[in-house]
Amino acid sequence: MPEQSLRITEIFHSLQGETGTTGLPTVFVRLTGCPLRCGYCDTAYAFEGGTKMTLSEIMRTVEDYGARHVTVTGGEPLAQPQCIDLLIQLCDAGYRVSLETGGAMPIGDVDSRVIKIVDLKTPGSGEVGRNLYDNIPLLLPHDEVKFVICDRQDYDWCCMKVDDLRLVDQVAEVLFSPSQGELAPKQLAEWILQDGLNVRMQLQTHKYIWGDQPGH
Repeated sequence: MPEQSLRITEIFHSLQGETGTTGLPTVFVRLTGCPLRCGYCDTAYAFEGGTKMTLSEIMRTVEDYGARHVTVTGGEPLAQPQCIDLLIQLCDAGYRVSLETGGAMPIGDVDSRVIKIVDLKTPGSGEVGRNLYDNIPLLLPHDEVKFVICDRQDYDWCCMKVDDLRLVDQVAEVLFSPSQGELAPKQLAEWILQDGLNVRMQLQTHKYIWGDQPGH
């Protein structure tokens, strides 16, 4: 029986630019394909193409970089069912593993050791109707929920969801990110402070260092 494989857009070593591990050297495994088409997407190059790699080939490539942290991302990594087995192998190998998922795919089969970063889609994304809220009760205390915010309407919607879903009490981090080029970071920071929110505002640190170049 042939070994399982995944279609991979890129595997690269960089600093984590977002989430609770911002700044840490991390190996990124970017899977190809995504069922969503968010208006602010900055990884459309991962929608198609890619290279088929066996799980063994992926594991060897990751090992060669020598990092302790691995992030599996996309596209939408869970759109490829074999992603579940890759996550298990990475955890078994002793890495600290995070998964960046758009929130439209079920997360019930994801290994409990994986830190899930679930990106709930805002109205400004154009894909708010794709959020799978059945995922929320499955989130664990080490997981994170991310919102990319385009404008004041998005911000108000996010505040409502944080309250309605009791996210601050359930997960390690609730992340508010300004959509680059649409919402000024200063404006989002002022809204958060004015409303006394217990969320983490984050900027995409890697873009301030390397710009929008793929592989960073």
